Formats: sequence, C-alpha cells, structure tokens
Amino acid sequence: MSSVPPGRSARPAVVAFDVLDTLFPLAPLEWRFREAGIPRVLMGRWADHLSRDVFALALADGGRSFEDVVRNALRDVTGHQIAPAAEDAIVDGMSELEPRREAAAALTAVREAGLRAVAFGNADPAPTLELMERAGLGGLVEGAVGGGPGRAWKPSPEAYRAAARSLGVAPDRLALVTAHGWDVAGASRAGLVTGWSAHLEGRFPSVFGAPDATGADLVETVAALPGLAEPGLP
Repeated sequence: MSSVPPGRSARPAVVAFDVLDTLFPLAPLEWRFREAGIPRVLMGRWADHLSRDVFALALADGGRSFEDVVRNALRDVTGHQIAPAAEDAIVDGMSELEPRREAAAALTAVREAGLRAVAFGNADPAPTLELMERAGLGGLVEGAVGGGPGRAWKPSPEAYRAAARSLGVAPDRLALVTAHGWDVAGASRAGLVTGWSAHLEGRFPSVFGAPDATGADLVETVAALPGLAEPGLP
C-alpha cells in the first residue's frame, strides 16, 4: 500500500466498486459467443472495441446508453453479420454475470468497517442494481452510480466528481476499488482515493500513477485502503 498523499483524508467515507471485470468477470460470456457461432478471438476484440468507444464518448460527452455502445461494438466486430437473437443473447448475458468469489466478502468488509459501499460502472444505474440484486449482492450496497445519457462516463474525471456529488461526499472521501489501471488514472485525476486489484491485469500499467492501495484480489485491496484498518478515524 502506498502512503496517503498530503492533504488527503486518511479514511474514505464511501467505497465505490467498479462493476465489469472487477466485481463481475466478463469471461463467462465466451460461451454465448460460441453459441452464436462467433469466433472466440472476437470476444477480446469486442471488449477492446467497447472500451475504445466508451473512452471516446467519455471525452466527447456522447449521449448514448451503455447498452447502445455494447450492441454497436458487437455489430462492428462481426462486420454487422451478427443475428439479432445472438446479439440479444450476449447483451442479456451481461445482466446474468456471476460475481467474483470474494466480491461479497469485500463488500461486507467495507460495511463492517463502518463505511458506505456502492457499485460504480459506466452502465446506467438501474441495470447495475438489477445485476447486483440477481447476484445476491444488492443488500451489501446502498445503490449504484454510472453513466448514460446526460451523465459523464469513466474515465473522464467529471464522472468521478459527479459520483462524489451524488453521494454527498468530497472526492477525497470517496474511494474507488477497480481492476483497471485506466480507472485508477481517471479517479486519481479527480482526487479520489484509489485501490487496484491485480486479479485482471496482473501488473499495474506503468503509464499511470500508482494507486493508493493494491491487492491480489478485492478483499486484499479493500483491506489496504488508507485508514480502513483503523476504525474510529473521522
């Protein structure tokens, strides 16, 4: 764990968890691609294409829903040859993902430390909450924040600041737990406390500034957040 930067609160009030590939692995969608007759390699291209378009819209303040971007990325990587039923099956699969084995324990650790926990992705908040409820995690978070028409998308710094405003805390009292280096970069720029779990990328991308806390998985990352092991701090 890195030291707390000067001027930053020692203890966050809210811990926000990124959703896709942080709380919920995308890898199980592979079988839906196979069932649709889409080559396995295209799933990786789809994920990259989706990230590219999300990042572009974050810069351009594009007023699209996350589902729109998911569907357009599927059409683009398949040369617009994907059948509507196959497209629907993949999109529906994103609402039925299973959480990482330690997701509930990480969320529970936040609550037991006396902090608030929320889900924070780029999807609209309503489907994110439905995903959390379906996975049995709904009772461990107080809500969800996210992107969509009229809302900024990560990794735009404004997305993180808007999340802090909606939660009624200053940016330096909001911690982000994520498996994405780019997410850490955006959150750091906005003044958030950052925690990075190594379960997805393995090694933190050297092009970004280091997170405030790191761990091998979500539980270790939460435990390493500044001040979390010291109940009673303001």
